[in-house]
Amino acid sequence: MPTVAILGASADRSKFGNKSVRAHQQQGYTVYPVNPKADVIEGLKAFKSLAEVPAGKLDRISVYLPPQVGMVVLPEIAARGCDELWLNPGSDSDELVEAARAKGLNVIQACSIVDVGVSPHDLH
Repeated sequence: MPTVAILGASADRSKFGNKSVRAHQQQGYTVYPVNPKADVIEGLKAFKSLAEVPAGKLDRISVYLPPQVGMVVLPEIAARGCDELWLNPGSDSDELVEAARAKGLNVIQACSIVDVGVSPHDLH
């Protein structure tokens, strides 16, 4: 099964960080929600940081954090490694994209929920 860590995962079902957890689960991903303030999200153990996620190299890391927070966690993302780094709408900035690419990351600026074949508006 493909793996995904969702940075900025949320227990609030109205937030995209929650919808992404549910969409990836529906599409057969092993999902690792990452949120330092949550213990469980959608029945899954939430991790305080990307470093705590037990999987090896991840297929994708999907980011739902403001760009300035993304810059702070970028070294951790680069150290972890992933096939695809998804910067969802609102989480990207020119600075973050440039910095991530400079670290050799495969940056995709798009909605990872739509990419797995789910409309965020269908997730209530």
